[in-house]
Order: sequence, then structure tokens, then C-alpha cells
Amino acid sequence: MSVTTRVLTGDALAAALDDVARLRISVFRDFPYLYDGDADYERDYLRAYQSPGAVVVAALDGDRIVGAATGAPMSDHAADFAAAFADRPEPLDQIFYCAESVLLPQYRGQGIGHAFFDAREAHARDLGLRHSAFCSVIRPKDHPARPEGYRPLDEFWRKRGYQPLPGVIAQFAWKDLGEAEETDKRLQFWMREL
Repeated sequence: MSVTTRVLTGDALAAALDDVARLRISVFRDFPYLYDGDADYERDYLRAYQSPGAVVVAALDGDRIVGAATGAPMSDHAADFAAAFADRPEPLDQIFYCAESVLLPQYRGQGIGHAFFDAREAHARDLGLRHSAFCSVIRPKDHPARPEGYRPLDEFWRKRGYQPLPGVIAQFAWKDLGEAEETDKRLQFWMREL
């Protein structure tokens, strides 16, 4: 499998959003997200990536998008996420939010995750931003859906220079698999200087 990555902005980004939605629904069904997504919600959520500073980094197997990473200036993203930074010294207009990184399982372990972060961080620097942040889902270690042998990505993120921000927690609601309604989830922010 030969996979390439390509940075998409503007019209190319807009054209890729249906594929990003499909990947989010598929990949985020797994632990720790357990996301029971639907196309209508995805269309609404992905509107944040219509902003001029937004980027999608697509992983392509030929012409097929098999993975994607999204990002946008924090000031253009969900107010729920920005609110978590209310007590931080970094101005929101200096933070780039690295949102999703979704990749089909058979393409993992080939360095694509690094390519996703490299491209988004370069894009953020091109925008003149000084910090890069993302958030991870907080699930208890004894969660019944946690697969045996599950390893969180904390080590990968730390090697890239990210550190968790104590107390910088966002609340965001989605419907877990098997649930009838959305419930609030807690998300831990991580950040690094660019």
C-alpha cells in the first residue's frame, strides 16, 4: 500500500468534507470515542472547516481518501472548545486547533499520523500562529468497551512535544454506541509551542 498525503484548502477542502464525514463515522466508532454518528450531524459539525484558515490533510491510496486530519484556528472553532482556554495565558487567536485524525486501521503504523501533525503544524506556522492544541477523549481505565491491549496515544503525542494542560477540559456531547441520546463527554487538551 502506497499512501500519499496532500494538504487541502479552499475548494479542494470543501470537496473532501463528505469523505472526512464518512471516515469520522467509521473510525470514531472504535474506543475511546464510541461515536454513533450520522451524516446530518457531520455536515453541521464540519462547517467549521469552511473558514479561511482551515486545513484538511488527506491520506490517499490512489485517488481514494483513506484518512484525514483537520485543523482550524481555535478562534474559528467550537465555542465549547475555546471556553476551556478561558484561564490560559495564550490568546485564542494564537492557537491552532488540530481536530480529527482519522485513518482506516489497515493504513496505521506507516508514519501517516506524523505526516498529519507535520502538515497541520506547518499550516499553523504559515498562518502566524504560535501554539498547536488538540484534545483527547477521557474514558475511565475500566470502561466496559475498552478493548484488551488498548494503548492510548499519549506516548506518540509526547514525542511530538505535546503536553496535557492541567484543568483545560472541554465538554462536548455526542451519542455513544448503544445510547439513545447524546451525553456530555470530557476532553483533555494537549498543547505545544510551534
